[in-house]
Amino acid sequence: MAAHGVKTLIYSSTCATYGEPEKMPITEETPQVPINPYGKAKKMAEDIILDFSKDSNMAVMILRYFNVIGSDPEGRLGEAPRPELREHGRISGACFDAARGIIPGLQIKGTDYKTVDGTCVRDYIDVTDLVDAHVKALEKAKPRKVGIFNVGTGKGSSVKEFVEACKKATGVDIKVDYLERRAGDYAEVYSDPSKIREELNWTAKHTNLHESLETAWRWQKLHRNGYASSPLVSAY
Repeated sequence: MAAHGVKTLIYSSTCATYGEPEKMPITEETPQVPINPYGKAKKMAEDIILDFSKDSNMAVMILRYFNVIGSDPEGRLGEAPRPELREHGRISGACFDAARGIIPGLQIKGTDYKTVDGTCVRDYIDVTDLVDAHVKALEKAKPRKVGIFNVGTGKGSSVKEFVEACKKATGVDIKVDYLERRAGDYAEVYSDPSKIREELNWTAKHTNLHESLETAWRWQKLHRNGYASSPLVSAY
């Protein structure tokens, strides 16, 4: 990137770099102790960027996303993973696949965590808010500076709460199977968004789970084969 004259880098990192912190909510100063390969790989990339930045004029922003959901409200973009990656996607994708009958039901892995209902708690950030965070980060990026920000709502919702919101959004009584825990999952993570609010003037606006899932479900129904079934494509 430096060799080709790139002046600004916005890096997509993740809250998974924190692992399972002892205290909530998570701030940018929370120790990074990732417990799964995804978090470890993202932290390694962050470390490389920070080392590089010591002798670079590049403007850098590192955004640590929490759990992304939703779709473009205007219907232009939605979640459509490649078939071979489908089973490794987000919980929203699995909920929608179950609602559409692509899979027989939803599997919830772990019901004995130390949370309000035994399932994992996550901070779900709407993709529209995430886009806005990128725009704000680009506006504030400065040469020879590195900004690190959590991008989340500041509140957590359990997997069971998420599934109930998805049932309501789709109108389908999704079949749910409860299984043993999955290795590498952490019980509870949610952000403290104070820093990004104060320094980038960003605050999550789309914080209603049901509404975000309803928007995403609308896109799924219109694009049953992903982008291949786009109304623009099918018209020809």
